[in-house]
Amino acid sequence: MNAPFPPAELAIPAAFQTVFDAQRAAFLKSPPPTAAERLADLKALSRMVRDNEQAIVAAISADYGNRSAFETKFAEIFYVVDAAHDAAKRLKGWMRPQRRGVDLMAFAGARNRLIPQPLGVVGVIVPWNYPLMLSFGPLVSIFAAGNRAMVKMSENSQRLAELLREIAPKYFPVEKLAFFDDGGGRGPAFSSLPFDHLIFTGSGATGRAVMANAAKNLTPVTLELGGKSPAIVAPDFPIKTAAERILWAKTLNAGQTCLAVDYVFLPRGRETEFVDACKRLFAKRYPDINGPDFTSIIDQRSFDRLTAALEDARARGATLVNLAEGQSPDAARRKFAPHIVLNPTPDMEVMRREIFGPILPILPYDTREEVAAAINAGDRPLGLYPFTNDSGTRDFYVDRVLSGGVSVNEAVLHVAQHDLPFGGVGASGMGHYHGREGFETFSKMRPVFQQGPVSSVQLMMQPPHGGLGRRMVDFMTRLRG
Repeated sequence: MNAPFPPAELAIPAAFQTVFDAQRAAFLKSPPPTAAERLADLKALSRMVRDNEQAIVAAISADYGNRSAFETKFAEIFYVVDAAHDAAKRLKGWMRPQRRGVDLMAFAGARNRLIPQPLGVVGVIVPWNYPLMLSFGPLVSIFAAGNRAMVKMSENSQRLAELLREIAPKYFPVEKLAFFDDGGGRGPAFSSLPFDHLIFTGSGATGRAVMANAAKNLTPVTLELGGKSPAIVAPDFPIKTAAERILWAKTLNAGQTCLAVDYVFLPRGRETEFVDACKRLFAKRYPDINGPDFTSIIDQRSFDRLTAALEDARARGATLVNLAEGQSPDAARRKFAPHIVLNPTPDMEVMRREIFGPILPILPYDTREEVAAAINAGDRPLGLYPFTNDSGTRDFYVDRVLSGGVSVNEAVLHVAQHDLPFGGVGASGMGHYHGREGFETFSKMRPVFQQGPVSSVQLMMQPPHGGLGRRMVDFMTRLRG
């Protein structure tokens, strides 16, 4: 357990402290939850989402201005229900103590075990872009591991936060689960609570601040931070297929996805073919960008940032291709026309920071070595997306370019594989969750050594150091050499 040590300059709101104290007291009072209790929690999470599906869809859409209902149902509601189902199916295996081999002390019946035990109270700080998936997804792992949780929603998710605060008590006592709205910048105070673990999803700048606050309590953190995730189309891969899959990933949630394809490497000379394919696809998929299927940009500040990034690219010599040409996006509803950026240069804003919107720079290349070198010159990305049917090319990129995760011949979807861990590396984050790795992240994997009837320590290590003990140590040292 962490001893409370909030920074002196931050006053912890009473609402935070009261719930934290109640959850910690309940955890200390109760034995670790049984498998049956954890299964009940997972089912309650799933039921909470399913019972309130329409209200959740409406609240998220209202927070966005317009959020595609299908995107919310597919990428958030279905994902959460499926993750809870998968965890319930695997839970008993995860909870089973692991037997480990024994070495020097393996004398007369000694044994080693690794026992997963709950940590206590876990804090979750949630971004606005997938507010249900990125709150309930961690909760699946947190509850599977037997913990309690406090969840702080984003300032851009006010309506969803209000809904979750209203409905959560119908499914869980506050001593088990509590939701909080941002309340006007209360994030620093929340991350200063002495949680037993803290998971944050969001920007690298905020992640650094969260980590600094958590460090004052020695609270371990899992950070999911995003970054510039590249797609690489190899010469052997069909351009039309690559365009179909990359454009889907880039327009999902209007590109406001931490794993979205941020930019694309294309074999030199294939740019026109790729652009033409994207134009046809976008016109077919989104005949009216103002319709309900295309999601709005979350707020005016983000809309203005994307507009400025396009103008910066134009001013610095890039060619901009409007995929919604002929349409008139409703700026009042923050509908932002997707653009491809040709001839981008490193000094352009679209190449200097994560785009987080429907803008797609294209970089032509000649050799795979130059692609690897270009990616490795920047921060390590959260996702890497090589498109190739050649195993040698695939393995080249997997071996030479380190990223949080990889989707081959697809983008983004490794995040939806429940039996694969999800997490970043370097500037794109630290730690993992999902599946078994999520269960272990929010557990103390506690080593337990049990001595047998006869103690090897007593035989070999007790002074005076001579005779049998010395001969046994000398013999074992030579044996292992």
